[in-house]
Amino acid sequence: MQNTRAINWTNKSVTAFAKGADPFKALENAARSLVLKAKEGGWEGPPFNPLRIAELLNVKVEANSSIADARLIATESGPKIEFNPQQPRERVRFSIAHEIAHLLFSDWSDRVRNRGGEKDAPDDWQLEMLCNLAASEFVLPIGSLSSMSTIPPMETLMRQRREYDVSVEAFLIRLVKISIQPVGVFLASPFGSTGGSRRYAINYFVGSPTAPRAQIFGMNVPPDSVVSSCTAIGYTDRSVENWVVGSPTQIECVGVPAYLGDVYPRVAGFVRFDQSQNDRKPIRVLHGSVLDPRNSGQKFICQLVNDKAVSWGGGVARKVANRFPAAEALFKEQMVELPRDERLGKVIFTKVNDDTTIASLIAQEGYGPSLFPRIRYSALRECLESVALRATKVSATIHMPRIGTGSAGANWSTVEEMLDDIMVRAGLFVTIYDPPPRRVQLELF
Repeated sequence: MQNTRAINWTNKSVTAFAKGADPFKALENAARSLVLKAKEGGWEGPPFNPLRIAELLNVKVEANSSIADARLIATESGPKIEFNPQQPRERVRFSIAHEIAHLLFSDWSDRVRNRGGEKDAPDDWQLEMLCNLAASEFVLPIGSLSSMSTIPPMETLMRQRREYDVSVEAFLIRLVKISIQPVGVFLASPFGSTGGSRRYAINYFVGSPTAPRAQIFGMNVPPDSVVSSCTAIGYTDRSVENWVVGSPTQIECVGVPAYLGDVYPRVAGFVRFDQSQNDRKPIRVLHGSVLDPRNSGQKFICQLVNDKAVSWGGGVARKVANRFPAAEALFKEQMVELPRDERLGKVIFTKVNDDTTIASLIAQEGYGPSLFPRIRYSALRECLESVALRATKVSATIHMPRIGTGSAGANWSTVEEMLDDIMVRAGLFVTIYDPPPRRVQLELF
């Protein structure tokens, strides 16, 4: 743990536990001691079930759908953890692990411990932060990940973490701790608003052994940071910013579940200290919705339509129609004016607000079942060239799903190369939006 903005430790539970030592290090040692003892007894994973740690400590664990998240209570027969089974599976596991962490503190039985802490206790966040870090040790313990010679982009990491069935928070912390690269992870929580914009504060920062010391604990994230663009769980974004260590550094962010009682998601940030520029890949791929495009300024949202369409049908097109019904009506007016045999290769532009335009690319011939793909690549090329020309004139960024890969049957590698050749080489900034990876339905424990 690296925080050069020294914490003024005031929480009585924490100070009694640390006994003058570094609370972060003392907490890690205590949590790992339990982990190693469990492994000696045959504990295996992934996924690593925190109930094994509870068994070691003779803790009773029960489901209770009437509580919000999880809590630790003292009973005549010993400690008992209650959890809400209706929460997402990885959150349940993390919450149970969090309550187990409270048992590391000698005064755990003084009051009921609810995950999230006591809102009326100004320094309870110190205890909650340490319990979150201990929970990460329990659900993805030492030795459960192998060091990567090259850490992939955030979007790939989010797919990989599903294999371990753990929270984003736990996965990134473990990854950073074993990395030989100079990387770090921070967790930021939203607070208030300024002029309608959400602000974020850094809850904690964990750096790899080779990472520089980042003076960001407790600081408010600059309002124009990429952190503010991850407005929903699973949404990702990246940027080069200089507020972490005072020099340009690449940051990759993802929205994660809010603290209980909060409305807006928190944001986990992955910092690559050895990279001072964005990945120079031809096209940026993010997790999120194309209807919430990143970047400021003029934006073109591209969608593929067929040459018989008089409305925006299913999939992304239907979502666009639901969000912008007036734009769909304008599309219909323009579409019926085009002769059927002249539609392929044309683009219908419909402006939906001051800075966003929907570009409907007519590059699919017909619709419905077919023995062959309905995509028409030559028409798609014409469409992309038209979009590139107009976007260049107004300095717009380009946003789209993986167009053509649905019912049109297009090969994405072919489309991607066309985007690179026509748009990226013209100096346009192209972003592709994939949906966040879905949770695989497994048993809770």
